[in-house]
Amino acid sequence: MRRFRFILLNWLLLMVILVPQMGIAESASNQLNNVRWLVHKDAVEGTSKLRLVIDTNNPVKVTSNLNGKNGSQLVVDINGAEVGNLDDSVALDGQIADKATFIKKGNNSQVVVDLAAMIGENDYKVFTLKSDTINNKTFRVVVDINKIVPKVEYNFTAGLRNKVIAIDPGHGGSDPGAIGPNKLQEKTVTLAVAQRVQALLEKAGARVLMTRRTDVDVFGPNASAVDELNARTVGANSNKADVYVSIHINAFTNPSVGGTATYYYQKSNYDALLANCIQSNLVATAGLQDRGTYAAGFYVIKRTQMPAVLTELGFISNPDEEKLLSTPQFQQKMAQGIVQGLDSFFIQAASKGGGL
Repeated sequence: MRRFRFILLNWLLLMVILVPQMGIAESASNQLNNVRWLVHKDAVEGTSKLRLVIDTNNPVKVTSNLNGKNGSQLVVDINGAEVGNLDDSVALDGQIADKATFIKKGNNSQVVVDLAAMIGENDYKVFTLKSDTINNKTFRVVVDINKIVPKVEYNFTAGLRNKVIAIDPGHGGSDPGAIGPNKLQEKTVTLAVAQRVQALLEKAGARVLMTRRTDVDVFGPNASAVDELNARTVGANSNKADVYVSIHINAFTNPSVGGTATYYYQKSNYDALLANCIQSNLVATAGLQDRGTYAAGFYVIKRTQMPAVLTELGFISNPDEEKLLSTPQFQQKMAQGIVQGLDSFFIQAASKGGGL
């Protein structure tokens, strides 16, 4: 019996010694323990970059992605280190990024960076650096974010007269888009509404650029998706359109879902304003549920150089809305909502005094 107790005590003592070496204590000890940032401006090229540096005790693995659904956010997952005693958030420069928020994920952590403007995959870089004992530096997670430089300086005036407005009826030709339960095709409605928008705008003295005027493929029936999307933006860019409106119809698996929504890509101070103006006027004139405005990375609003929106007029998958969308009267209401939204936009944009 004494021998058994002796063996048991020795085993317990051995476990006390070995457990930290097995990684339990070590995994808990690795933390994010310091955060700092700076903005560097290249004296030659004139470009700016924000660098966010997070110190850790030991090596970690990082992954990152852009989250456009919640606005402009860069999400960085840090595997192998807890948040530690850091503040919940750190304010950043406000020009490239607004703040970094630190979220606990068990023994891991997540950093959510709220960006001042939407960026692309090539506009940021996330990597790790090894410790440097000579220079007294620990392991580090580094986040570099480039400042987005607008390509165009805007100086809007009120009114629709003499404005150059690009209208993009979604889909067309071999691409029907979404199809309703009673076989109404999205491409048919978007073209009908776009033609009515064109007529109203030209009556008001605007010049209208249509990506398609009939039921055709914008680039060609055998075009790649990139060719098709590029063809929808090149004319607006080359003709220096003041604004760009892409017209679409939504769809969902649940036929009871309905309403109007408008999307924008934040590349200037005017994209969100344009979306809000068009959305509010569409809801006011057509009366469907207001599903709001959202930031998104759709190609046609991202690759246009002017303020641009993509509006989803309603849900073709909803039988009641499909019926409305098929009628000339409702199509005219939608067109009036878009034109009134554009007029409201130019009034408000002019009051901002121009600028980026």
